[in-house]
Amino acid sequence: MNEKAIQTRNLTKYYGKTRGIDQIDLTVPWGDFFGFIGPNGAGKSTTIRTLLGLIRPTGGEAKIFGLDIINDRERILSRVGYLPSETSFYPGMRVRDVLKLSAELRGRSFRRGRQQQPRSSHDVTAPPPYRNDRRETLHPHEHDCAEAAHILCERLQLDPARKVDELSLGNKKKVSIVCALQHDPDLLILDEPTSGLDPLMQREFFEILRERSANGATIFLSSHILSEIQHNCAHAAMIRDGRIIASGSVEDLSRTGARRVNIRGQMDYGALSGVKNLHVSPDGADFLYSGDMQVLLAVMANGTIQDVSITEPDLEEVFLHYYDGRPE
Repeated sequence: MNEKAIQTRNLTKYYGKTRGIDQIDLTVPWGDFFGFIGPNGAGKSTTIRTLLGLIRPTGGEAKIFGLDIINDRERILSRVGYLPSETSFYPGMRVRDVLKLSAELRGRSFRRGRQQQPRSSHDVTAPPPYRNDRRETLHPHEHDCAEAAHILCERLQLDPARKVDELSLGNKKKVSIVCALQHDPDLLILDEPTSGLDPLMQREFFEILRERSANGATIFLSSHILSEIQHNCAHAAMIRDGRIIASGSVEDLSRTGARRVNIRGQMDYGALSGVKNLHVSPDGADFLYSGDMQVLLAVMANGTIQDVSITEPDLEEVFLHYYDGRPE
């Protein structure tokens, strides 16, 4: 039995002489909530599109569900829910028609007249009995998506009667979310999924994902927002300039001990060790600090400090903390 939902070895994609991704090694276990972290342009979308067979790799190999991404593409796609970072729809269609088309493209039915009102809005996430072990089954074609789509629309406050041309960016994102989730896929691949969603919808969206994860689905979440990964994922990989620069548990990756310090006033910065990215101005300074916090407080006490804030570093600063001075 294959225990890996996604596995790549030296996966590479070049566009002519331009680097897309270079020798990507990824392992995502079954049932994992996995984060894929990197700034814009790092190679996240190229990795995802290569995994899904939307673009052909230049070198290396990759498997999803133990199936080859080139030779078994259709079998893979029938079991995957994909949410691209940007989506577009055929003009003039209503939301319900987009959802029906998405279901039928996956070989599922969408019988609106047969859907029943569930006991609660959360019932959509409960898998049928035959889905208890997602590793050993392909989806049967008789799976109907209408009820799941109905409940997802309710939870995301999406009106299926609206025309997609009339929707805001956030509501178009909701349509994409329902398309990706309504067929109860074994693997969800989500590329920057929260762009355009307001905070309340982001919270509901991640609640849905946590429910799917609890029911055995594997989730591969691509994001440049570190907090999304820290709050939701068990494991993650960091990508920069087309290469994986770190991977492991989110707890281990986050355990840098570094903090972003902003000071208004004056102090002796030379008395500190563990200072990086120091920017001094006439009013104060800001820097990344990974030294002893008691030492920092003592040095500030000997200075003339009017105000100070100490916060978590952003994603780029975590990258710098990990790899400053190390080879790529």
